[in-house]
Amino acid sequence: MSKALKSAVRRLHLEIRICYLVLKDSRSSQPVRLLLWLSLAHALSPMDLVAPDFFALLGEVDDPIIIPALFIAVLNLIPQEVIEDCRVEIIKADQIAWS
Repeated sequence: MSKALKSAVRRLHLEIRICYLVLKDSRSSQPVRLLLWLSLAHALSPMDLVAPDFFALLGEVDDPIIIPALFIAVLNLIPQEVIEDCRVEIIKADQIAWS
């Protein structure tokens, strides 16, 4: 596996863990939590929002466009302090696990 791919996988794993902690954090507002749950559900769902039968090209490329857009919107709505606290918590947990 290339270094770039390993780095991307590590980053994705970190962001997923941050999303999990943000969902548990009481400082996250209810609408942000709902949007994050919907984003995760769409990412894991086998169903498409845009049917490929009706819009051939658009139906195939909607997921690579919609999923990152949803996550970027959610991350912009979450207070930066919450994200940083979650990131620090993950780093501390990783340091303890590897000690």
